Amino acid sequence: MIMSDKKDKKQEPQVEEPVEQAPQTEEPKKKQKKEERKEEALKNQIAELTDNLAKEKDSYLRLMAEFETFRRRSAEDRLNLIASASAKTIEGLLPVLDDCERAMEMLAKSSDEAAKEGTTLIYNKLMEYLKTQGLARIEAKGEVFNTDFHEAVTQFPAPSEELKGKVIDVVQTGYTLGGKVLRYAKVVVGA
Repeated sequence: MIMSDKKDKKQEPQVEEPVEQAPQTEEPKKKQKKEERKEEALKNQIAELTDNLAKEKDSYLRLMAEFETFRRRSAEDRLNLIASASAKTIEGLLPVLDDCERAMEMLAKSSDEAAKEGTTLIYNKLMEYLKTQGLARIEAKGEVFNTDFHEAVTQFPAPSEELKGKVIDVVQTGYTLGGKVLRYAKVVVGA
């Protein structure tokens, strides 16, 4: 019997229980699913970070564009302020030019050569400086009346047909500064 016991033992094949195999096959599936979830989470995180980066880049570009616009506008405003201030200053000097012109007209009838020469010298220096700043005289006498440069003070019957619609006399000289009218020429127009 002892032998038969040995034979029985030998004959009995060792069978692995199927219950133990099931967890082993499920375990790699669980690992695979876990890795897939991790991979999916990482992909979502990458997509989210990419979107955030794109939004931040867009925000940065917009901010830089706004700053560039602000800088350009500030520079233009400064230039306009300087031009406006110089225009006001030059506009304030126009009555002085008018007075010098009247003085030279009066002195033309006078015999005081020193006064003529002094007034002409002052007028010429002032006018040359103002020309360097962009001031230009509006030539009006004999020109066709133009509302862009002239202001009609009155109409006067034209002495001839060719003077109709033209400037007969200038009451006050007009000036432009940098191509823009600083003061309209006040004129008498032939009717």
